[in-house]
Amino acid sequence: MPTRLRTTLIAFVCLVSTAQAAPRLLSTEQAPPLPAWVTFCEQNANECAVDTNEPKKVSLSAATLELIEAVNRYVNHTIRPMTDRDHWGVEDRWDLPTDGYGDCEDYQLLKRKLLAEAGLPRRALRMTVVVDDATGQGHAVLTVRTSGDDLILDNQTDEVLNWQESGYTFVKRESSQSVGWVFLEAEASTAVVAMAQ
Repeated sequence: MPTRLRTTLIAFVCLVSTAQAAPRLLSTEQAPPLPAWVTFCEQNANECAVDTNEPKKVSLSAATLELIEAVNRYVNHTIRPMTDRDHWGVEDRWDLPTDGYGDCEDYQLLKRKLLAEAGLPRRALRMTVVVDDATGQGHAVLTVRTSGDDLILDNQTDEVLNWQESGYTFVKRESSQSVGWVFLEAEASTAVVAMAQ
């Protein structure tokens, strides 16, 4: 086979290798906050404050991931599930589960508090509203925004998952710029093209 033809075939076979960069969750426009969150923040302003001097992402190391996983497991096994209706006699109430009972958002609020007390920037720990793809029900999780993926802490599992592996449709989360909420959408995937040299 002539050298020129062989080089052309090798270049053709090796021309394009695509790798999908993992899409991130992007905040779009402002979203209305949940009334129960507004009440919680009025009573616990320091739990909702946004310090823009803090990093908005956690630098993810093995030790940081171990801490995140340990807090997720600890809270999931310490708090006992109870609906707001059974617990407080109201449809929706956000609170730190100081009496050992709570529903989804209460678990996540405690996880955020413990992670912030352990030194993670609160600004990177965002309460998030999702829809469970399996049931169609609304749910609250904690998003830990990292230098890698957005990680999801959930009272439904002890496993800390990448947002794409969670089985949820992401609706909105707390803003990292100011006290309030923003709608979410997935970043468009980008293909990385490698050319043979």
